[in-house]
Amino acid sequence: MVRPADTAPRPTSDAVLDAAVRALAPDSGANRAVERIAAGQAPRTVFTTLALEQHRVIASDRLSFRHLTHRADADPPVAAFFDLLADGETVALERLDALNEALGIAPATLDGYEPRPGCQAYPSYVARLALGAEPVDVVIALTANFASWGAYCARVGRAAREHYGLPDAACGFFDLFAKPSPALDRRALTAVAHGLETGQARPLEAHRHGRLLQAYELMFWGALEA
Repeated sequence: MVRPADTAPRPTSDAVLDAAVRALAPDSGANRAVERIAAGQAPRTVFTTLALEQHRVIASDRLSFRHLTHRADADPPVAAFFDLLADGETVALERLDALNEALGIAPATLDGYEPRPGCQAYPSYVARLALGAEPVDVVIALTANFASWGAYCARVGRAAREHYGLPDAACGFFDLFAKPSPALDRRALTAVAHGLETGQARPLEAHRHGRLLQAYELMFWGALEA
């Protein structure tokens, strides 16, 4: 006799990703720093700190995504997701140049800047995931986090224009993440479908990773005004 559990349908990749986004979404108003920026109540210097910190965050994340690409080389659909992410980090660094220029951040300032621990906890955890987590679980966790990060960038980019007088070119960094990425979404779906088919995907473990990513995300924003 076939047990009922054996006939249970396998979840689809879109259902797994949608569930992660919903379950890991931060509470409304949890990011008080973004609330202050959106209202024009944060000092303009918060953008300078954000730009300086993001240079290190992005450089670290790009290395982590390259490592995950290498670790997933036996699973091309998963490797393709991280390969696209790493390329996106290169674009993000290029977009930061216009923000630096608008804020008057000189190369010497970048070189001499001492990063804040609270802002660098996020990329440190991404590096930890790159070293030891199941890559497809990282796909799920990052997809949930990117939904929050993208929403924050949309609000901050709008506030940068409306309250802080930054030109459109300087806001290109925020616009990059605020806009949906159909290509990345497709690769995430394909990667998770592969992980489900091969038994590599573990949504419960992915949610654990995602909860920490969301916490470190909030820590990043909170540390900007510390």
